[in-house]
Amino acid sequence: MELQERIDAFVKLGQFIGQFSNKVPTKRKSVEHNALFFDGFKHQLKLAEEYNGWFTPENIQFALNTWAKALTKDNLGKWLEPYHISNLTSKKVAIIMAGNIPLVGFHDFLSVLITGHHVLVKLSSNDKQLLPYLAKYLEIVEPKFKGCIEFTEEKVMQFDAVIATGSNNTSRYFEYYFKGKPSIIRNNRNSIAVLTGNESKEELKALSEDIFRFFGLGCRNVSKLFVPKRYSFDVFFEAIYHWHPIIEKAKYANNYDYNKAVYLMSEFEMLENGFFMIKEDASYTSPIATMFYEYYENPEQLKEKLEADKEQIQCIVSNGFYDKEIAFGQTQKPKLWDYADSVDSIKFLLSI
Repeated sequence: MELQERIDAFVKLGQFIGQFSNKVPTKRKSVEHNALFFDGFKHQLKLAEEYNGWFTPENIQFALNTWAKALTKDNLGKWLEPYHISNLTSKKVAIIMAGNIPLVGFHDFLSVLITGHHVLVKLSSNDKQLLPYLAKYLEIVEPKFKGCIEFTEEKVMQFDAVIATGSNNTSRYFEYYFKGKPSIIRNNRNSIAVLTGNESKEELKALSEDIFRFFGLGCRNVSKLFVPKRYSFDVFFEAIYHWHPIIEKAKYANNYDYNKAVYLMSEFEMLENGFFMIKEDASYTSPIATMFYEYYENPEQLKEKLEADKEQIQCIVSNGFYDKEIAFGQTQKPKLWDYADSVDSIKFLLSI
C-alpha cells in the first residue's frame, strides 16, 4: 500500500468521525459507507458512555471533534512532510493503550499504520468500544488495511516493537517485560500553568478548559499552578465558575466530596468554591476536583526547576514565560506533530 492510499483512508475516517462531533449526529451524503456504519457507531457511542461513567457525551464529542479536525489531507501532509516514508518492511508493532480519555491511544494507532506497519492493539478495559469499530470502517474504505490491524485481550505476543502507556508502576513492568524490543514506554505526566497575575479574565477562562476537560483525567490537563507571591485567587475562581455544572456528574461529585472530607479531617488548608478545590502542595499530581499550587518569586529559578522536573511534565501553559509554552485553553487540542512526552513516534517507527 502506498503512503497516499493510507492518507486518503484516514481522511475518509476523519470525515466519518466528524458526523458525530456535535450533540446530535449529522449524517452526510458525501461520507462513504454510512449505510453500513452510521447507526452502528451511534450504538458504540452509547455503549462507551454506559460502560465508563467518565465518558460523558460531551467529552466523547470533544474527542471526536478533535480527531475529525486533525484527520484532513492538509494536516496529515504537513505532519508527514519532514519524514522520508518509503515502502519499508512492515513490522508488527504492539500498542498497549491507556483508557483515561476517549480514544486516548488513537495517535499511536494512526502513527503505526500511516508508516506502513501492522498494529497489534491491547485496549484498556475502560475504552474498548470505539477504536475497534473505527478500525472496521478503515478496512472497508481501504481494503488493503485488512490483515494489518489486530486487537487482543490476552498478553501481547509475537511483535517486533511496542508502544506502551501506563502508570509509573506499570511502566516499570513494561520496561522489564519489553526490554528486548524497540520501545516507547510512557508513564505518568501532568501539565502545569505558570501565572504572572497579569492574565485577563478571558485567559483564565480559557485555562479552565485545560483544567476541567475530561474531568482533569488526561496528562495534558493542568493539575498545578505556579503563581507569584501574594497572588489573589479571586479572579481565578470567578473565571472558572462557568464550569460549576460539572458537580452534577456523579463520579466527579463523589471524588469532590471524598477529597474535601480528607482535607478537612487532615486539617489541610485549601480554598474551594463548591465544585473545585485548590491546595498548596509541591506535587504535580493532584486528585480529581483538586488542583495544587505553588508560589514562586524568581521566574528564572522557576524555569530551572521546571527544566529539572521535565520528566514529570507534559505541557506548560503560560503567556510569554516559556519557549515551548502552550496558549491558555489549547492543551486539549494538540496537533498531529505534538508528540506525547516529546518523543517523536514517527521517527521511532521509521527506525525499527
